[in-house]
Amino acid sequence: MKTKNQNVFARRLTLGVACVTAAFCLWHGSLVNAQKASEPAHGSSSPSSSNPARKHPFEPTEELVYVAEFSRALLKKVDIADFRFTASKQPALQKVSLSTLQQQRSGGGPYLLKFTGDVSSKGFFSKLFNLRFREQIESIVDPASFTVQKTKRIDEQGKRARISETIYNDGKVIWTERDPNNPSRPQRKAEAPFAGRVQDVLSAIYYLRTQPLEVGRSFDITVSDSGAVYQVPVRVVEKRRKKTVLGRVETIRVDPQVFGPDRLLDGDGQFSIWITNDSRRIPVSARIKMRYGTFDITLRKVTQPTAQESLARVER
Repeated sequence: MKTKNQNVFARRLTLGVACVTAAFCLWHGSLVNAQKASEPAHGSSSPSSSNPARKHPFEPTEELVYVAEFSRALLKKVDIADFRFTASKQPALQKVSLSTLQQQRSGGGPYLLKFTGDVSSKGFFSKLFNLRFREQIESIVDPASFTVQKTKRIDEQGKRARISETIYNDGKVIWTERDPNNPSRPQRKAEAPFAGRVQDVLSAIYYLRTQPLEVGRSFDITVSDSGAVYQVPVRVVEKRRKKTVLGRVETIRVDPQVFGPDRLLDGDGQFSIWITNDSRRIPVSARIKMRYGTFDITLRKVTQPTAQESLARVER
């Protein structure tokens, strides 16, 4: 039987994973001051505004695969979860011709960015806590303003399952959640206002990748999760060369302040992300320290098809 502490632990780890996703793919530059009082609130944008002047490091497509390991006392780096994050482009219009789709895939024409994150427990972790979890997140983002438009989430913990959807429009976050195993159960709902740009826990990381990083700088970012809106301070801490699956590369450490009162995660903890200090802005590792133990998330595989390969897939 699972204890209350085990359930809390699993939920916090799942949220931490989501934050890593955002910090990862997410999710990569410094968390820039994404909300400014002088900026207008962004909601759904017209297709004409969905064509940024420059491409992003993760376009046209990208897939990042990570493994998470847990350490506590004598228990050292036990595999507990797999992460898989993807970035892709989709047409901004409901109906498009093949030529329009080809134009969009090659960098022209209106489009939206689609980010997906899939995190699932594995191996010893599931046996230790008698618990399996899986979290899937899908974010739709306007590439010009880089503000999230819609978030879908599937959260599974053992036999428990929840499906939620968040819409961001006219300076308001509208969140609904339902139980797919009990359709008669009333939906949970929440609303909250926001100003300027807003991200979810996944799109935030991709947004970071588009920003410049300077050691010593601090930023805030507005992040929405489960119908609430949070201000997340971020510090750019240091540069360090690290051995990674990409080779030995220079990285920049970024610390999003996600723990504490009125933050994404209650209680004490520390969250750090290491991002390559080059044009790719790839998150190569992250570490979450909590009173339960330490979680290390490490990049294992990167797939970035060329524009020609992506177009060939569409034509098939």
